Amino acid sequence: MDENRARRVVDALRDRGVPAHVAQASAGRSQTGIRVVLPGDREALWDTDGTAGLEAQVMRDGMLVGFVPAIPGSEDFSEPQVVETIANTDYDQPVARRAAHPVAPSPSLPREGGFFRRMREGFRES
Repeated sequence: MDENRARRVVDALRDRGVPAHVAQASAGRSQTGIRVVLPGDREALWDTDGTAGLEAQVMRDGMLVGFVPAIPGSEDFSEPQVVETIANTDYDQPVARRAAHPVAPSPSLPREGGFFRRMREGFRES
């Protein structure tokens, strides 16, 4: 996922109260994705592997404890569709899937980056 797109998706998720952050893939790779903080000291890492489709690994203390299989057709999702998919995923099963009912938005969370982000975006965003 493109870094600027990941930032926009994270901002939209945080506006919905989802504790999301921009995630960088492991050292030596320049892939960017989305990290969602989950209850129980878990986190979902979305799209840090560089593939076109949308999928995630659910980790606890660096160990894989679940995953979201590749979502068919997600390589063509718009940003709002990506936000809806991530926000409405039920992570409680080892193989996560879409929640049975849409998750109601929580109070929004502050955007990350503050002053330095505003400075960087002045030079990066087109």
